[in-house]
Amino acid sequence: MPVSMVGRAGELAELARAWSAVVEADRPALRTVVITGAAGVGKSLLIAAALDGYAPRPSTVLSGVARVHSPAPYDWLAAVLCGRDTADLPVPADALAWLAQQPNSPRERYAPEALLRLAVATVRALVGAGPAVLVVDDLHALDPASLNLIGELAAVPDLPALLVVGSRPPAASVAPQLTARTLARLSGTPGAVRQHLGPLTPAEVAEVLAEVYAGEPVAEEIVATVWERTGGNPYWLTELLAARGAGPVAALVAGPLPEHLRLPTGPAPDAAELTSREAEVLRCLAGGMSNKQIARSLGISVRTVTVHVSNLLRKTGAASRTEAALLAVRHQLIGPMRRS
Repeated sequence: MPVSMVGRAGELAELARAWSAVVEADRPALRTVVITGAAGVGKSLLIAAALDGYAPRPSTVLSGVARVHSPAPYDWLAAVLCGRDTADLPVPADALAWLAQQPNSPRERYAPEALLRLAVATVRALVGAGPAVLVVDDLHALDPASLNLIGELAAVPDLPALLVVGSRPPAASVAPQLTARTLARLSGTPGAVRQHLGPLTPAEVAEVLAEVYAGEPVAEEIVATVWERTGGNPYWLTELLAARGAGPVAALVAGPLPEHLRLPTGPAPDAAELTSREAEVLRCLAGGMSNKQIARSLGISVRTVTVHVSNLLRKTGAASRTEAALLAVRHQLIGPMRRS
C-alpha cells in the first residue's frame, strides 16, 4: 500500500537532516525529533521509514514500547533491555533487575531519584560511542517514570544520539499533564525538530487512489467521498482499500465501511453525558489499553473498569470497546478533563 508516506516527503527529509546533524557534529550531542498526531496518521510508519533510510546506519537502535509495568516502572527501558545482554553494563545487577522488570528482582526498592540516575546511566552505556537512535513510540502510553526518563535523556550532555519520539496529543495520554510537560521539554531542546502529522488532504487521497488503481480513472466525486468516509486518516484509508481488495474503484463508495471501522449511525453523545471517570476510561480505551492496564493506570479495580466500560458502551451506542474508542476520537469526546 502506498498510503503511509504520501504527503510525508518533507517530514522524511527533516528526519534525515536531524540524523545527519548527529553524525556530522564536531562533538557528540543529542538531538530530538518530536512527532505528534492522532491515532492512525502514520507516526510509527514515518519513524520506521526514516530509520530504514538512515545513512550511515546507526550503530545502535534502542526502541521501547509501553507495557504493563510490574514489578517496577520504566516500561520503555524494560522493553529496551528485554533479551539484551547486560553483563557488561556499569550498573549494579540488582538495579538492572529492577529496570528490566525481571520477575526475580530483589524486594528492596531504590529511591526514585537513585533509580532515575541509574536508568540514565544504563541508556548512556548502551549508546556507547554512538551514533545511536533512541526510539520512543507512543509516548502518550508510557508510565510516569518512563516519561521522566525520556525528559532526562534530552538533557544528558555529550550523548551521540538522535531521540525520536512519537505521541498522540497529551489529552489522549495516560498522564496528560506530565505528557504535555515532557513534550514541551523535548521540543525546547537545542536544534529540536517538531512535527505534527495531520490527515491526508483530498489531493493526497487522490494520489493514493491513482497509485492503487493505476490505469483506471478515478472521478473527483469518488475521491471526495473516500476522503469524507475516512477523514483523510491513512489507517482508515488503508483498511478501506484492503477490505475492497481487487474490486473496482467504485466499490470504495458503494458498500458500508469495514465492520471494525463502522461507527453508530445515531447522533454522538455529548461529552457532558460522561462522568469524569468514564472520560478517563474512554481515553484509556482510545489508547488501546486492556481492562487490567486501565485499572493499574487509574488505581481502581478491574471490576470497576468493567462497569465503566459497560456504561460507556451504553452511552455511546457502540457495539464494542474498539467502536467506542473510534467514536470518541472522531467526535472528540476525550478532550482535557474538567475539574468538578
